[in-house]
Amino acid sequence: MTASAAPTGAPNTLPDPSANGSAPQTPPRPQTPPRGPLRTKISSMYTALIAGIAILIVVVIFVIQNASAVNISFLGAHLRLSLAVALLLAVIGGALLMAAAGTARITQLRRIMRRDRHQPTPGQ
Repeated sequence: MTASAAPTGAPNTLPDPSANGSAPQTPPRPQTPPRGPLRTKISSMYTALIAGIAILIVVVIFVIQNASAVNISFLGAHLRLSLAVALLLAVIGGALLMAAAGTARITQLRRIMRRDRHQPTPGQ
């Protein structure tokens, strides 16, 4: 009693292989991830360039609208600057302080990682 092979094109009426190991199970096929649009360095640079131009336009409008001069006193220094220039200098100073704090923190974390890498873990 041998089972004859089903003709090609005929529907498979055999049950699925059992989970108890009596029949070999075929592993599921790996699904290919859906492909999105390709992102290249040039496309990222182009997007950043457009964003930079938009920010530059906003800054130019800000400078034009705030051209009135103001008196500024800071640590004994007295200046007369455009309001826009004074605010832009304050923003640049804040960004530099933030970058300095971030750099100090990254340096601190790298030192900790380097130190922990060279020390053996307990129990070894």
